[in-house]
Amino acid sequence: MEYAQKPAYNYLINQAFIIKGLQKLSQETLLKRLLSYISWPMACGILFALLLMQQFPQFLGLKTPEKPGVTLQTAAPQIEYKATARVSYSDAVNQAAPAVVNIYTSKIVAPEAHPLFQTPEIEQFRDFGNLPQNKRMQSSLGSGVIMSPEGYILTNSHVIKEADEIIISLHDGRDTIATLIGDDPDTDLAVLKIDLNDLPAITLADSNSVQVGDIVLAIGNPFGVGQTVTIGIISATGRNELNINTYENFIQTDAAINPGNSGGALIDANGYLVGINAAIFSRNGGSQGIGFAIPSEQALNVMLSTIKHGRVIRGWLGIEAQPLTPELAESFGISRTEGILISGVYKNSPASSAGLQRGDVITEINGVYAGDGRTVMEQVALQKPGEKVTIKALRQGIEQTFHTLVGERPQIINK
Repeated sequence: MEYAQKPAYNYLINQAFIIKGLQKLSQETLLKRLLSYISWPMACGILFALLLMQQFPQFLGLKTPEKPGVTLQTAAPQIEYKATARVSYSDAVNQAAPAVVNIYTSKIVAPEAHPLFQTPEIEQFRDFGNLPQNKRMQSSLGSGVIMSPEGYILTNSHVIKEADEIIISLHDGRDTIATLIGDDPDTDLAVLKIDLNDLPAITLADSNSVQVGDIVLAIGNPFGVGQTVTIGIISATGRNELNINTYENFIQTDAAINPGNSGGALIDANGYLVGINAAIFSRNGGSQGIGFAIPSEQALNVMLSTIKHGRVIRGWLGIEAQPLTPELAESFGISRTEGILISGVYKNSPASSAGLQRGDVITEINGVYAGDGRTVMEQVALQKPGEKVTIKALRQGIEQTFHTLVGERPQIINK
């Protein structure tokens, strides 16, 4: 019985295998056809995604690659400061302190003569060298910041003013004599150069991004006691009209700054330079919680220009200006109170050549609104001498346009 049914059984088995093979062949054919239809769109989609990532990374939340440029020791931008309590700022100090130096200057001065020796009869004997000249050595102190491994140091102009010798004392104990590259009294900055190996250089922060309330530390040599660190916050930014410098854009801080701190570093909580300590507001000569620092961005521009040209080259129009108040506008018969009033024009200056006159009200310079005299002065200072500038001004209430070439701001201006 079993033998008689075996051929039929084998036939059924063979038929099952054939059907299964056909099903498998059908699935493979279907899969191949499916892949042939979607493979090309998939490849195009992948290529398009790669192209999108390369050309527009910001759309995918990726960081845009930086373009090559000048290599500077600058800090990465801080996206967000978290309000977390810190027990110590020693890491920041340890990073910045080696680049902060003590500066000792000396000069030979002659004492003022007694009134008895200032008469014409006595002065004639002085010419023959018969009167004693008891000259003495006068010394002062300050601070500075090593900005580059090549030995360039930034300090305040008033620290090294009229110095016959400048001695730099480094954090590691080395002492050396510095050479004055140039100084800029308009910003109270000076650039020095020392020739030593293995010099530490401070890391620069973007001073334009600092905010009121940020933690800062001042490093310097107050009263000559040695390197000292004080802590505070940024109290204000963009302080001007203090009559300290010609070009003022101070960072105000309550970190203690005392005599001897001038030229030292104002650093952030990461140890990066945000300013050069410059001045204090004080009624007794000591710190009262109001100190001023020159922003690191402005200080860097002064340093680079001084190294390249030996001085800071600024644009100049040759005008004296003041804000246009309602009272002044009424006295000059002007209906509007926006702009700056020209109170004086220097002879043979670019402004004089353009035809500007006393009493004109400047409203725009190169399409930028002229809000106040200091803004206009700084805007013009950024122009390179020889560049063309277009000025819009009101004369007796009628708007006129003037064209001139920016000049170079002279060191001594004769009106």
